[in-house]
Amino acid sequence: MRNRSYTKVKAPIPVLTTKRRAHHRSGRRLTGVAVGVLAVVLAFPSVANAVPVTVIPGLPPVDIPGLTVQKTTPKTTPKPPTLTQTPKSTKTTPKTSTPPPAPKPWIPAIPNVQTSTGYVALAIDSKHQIYWWRNGKFLRQMPISMGSNKHPTPNGVYHTKEKYRDMYMDSSTYGVPIDSPEGYRTYVEYATRMSWDGIFIHGAPWSEAQQGNSNVSHGCINITNANAKWVYDNVPQGTPIVVRGTIGGQYTGD
Repeated sequence: MRNRSYTKVKAPIPVLTTKRRAHHRSGRRLTGVAVGVLAVVLAFPSVANAVPVTVIPGLPPVDIPGLTVQKTTPKTTPKPPTLTQTPKSTKTTPKTSTPPPAPKPWIPAIPNVQTSTGYVALAIDSKHQIYWWRNGKFLRQMPISMGSNKHPTPNGVYHTKEKYRDMYMDSSTYGVPIDSPEGYRTYVEYATRMSWDGIFIHGAPWSEAQQGNSNVSHGCINITNANAKWVYDNVPQGTPIVVRGTIGGQYTGD
């Protein structure tokens, strides 16, 4: 027998799980916050236009009429430029070396001879120099050329005698004829006699290349005209002149 009566069955009430309940509550809270913000904005529209809106993560954006959202760009303080120091030059100026002082010229000891004038002279054949002192103090030296091997100047102590501003020297005065191969008659300046047999100290410009180097005279002491003038002007008569180191033997005159 068919039964056409119906029994009302209640539909089951959906049960919210814990996760869905939490999501539901969160949604209601967020909706409430949004409504609250909207109410504030509508109440103070001038403030809404000036205040930037903060976007809440997870909440869909809401368009609010009349609200202008100002995008804020984070301000960054520019760093001051860094000064790059230029490295100091390490170049050093090379020190200029001071040249060593020139060696002092060799000066012989003053001859041990008596002098009445204060002057003493020493002619050394190996040096081709004559040295002068006055009152024990060295004055100067001069390059010389004495007698050649054919006419060597004798060694010994001479004393100056008369002087001649200029003169002609004649080989006949000591026994050599002028017209012989060894004869001569020569003009000289500033001649100071050393011996009575014809030896002088005098200017000889023709032998300046040999003075200080070799012997080419006929027995006299050849010096430059400038040095001969100094002797002529300064050395008194009677001054001893010592000749040393020649091959001419010993002077015994005076």
